Amino acid sequence: MTKKDWFGIAYVAAWVMIWGTIGSLIDLPFLNAEIYLAGSVGQVTTFFMTALISIILASLLFPKLLSTRMLAKALGLDTEEN
Repeated sequence: MTKKDWFGIAYVAAWVMIWGTIGSLIDLPFLNAEIYLAGSVGQVTTFFMTALISIILASLLFPKLLSTRMLAKALGLDTEEN
């Protein structure tokens, strides 16, 4: 596996953690206020919507992050000689 592959795996793992954390932070007040119950359609909808937003953000940020000079250099993708 290349450094770029490992970066891709780490990137997805980080976004899964971000999604889970944000989804849980949004979910907690709904559960505490008894707006919906654990395991209900409301909870599924909350996590589905946060997942959808996370996927969109991760997809938009990945090319920009990969094109940064510092990251390209760290992954060994920097072919430009100084």
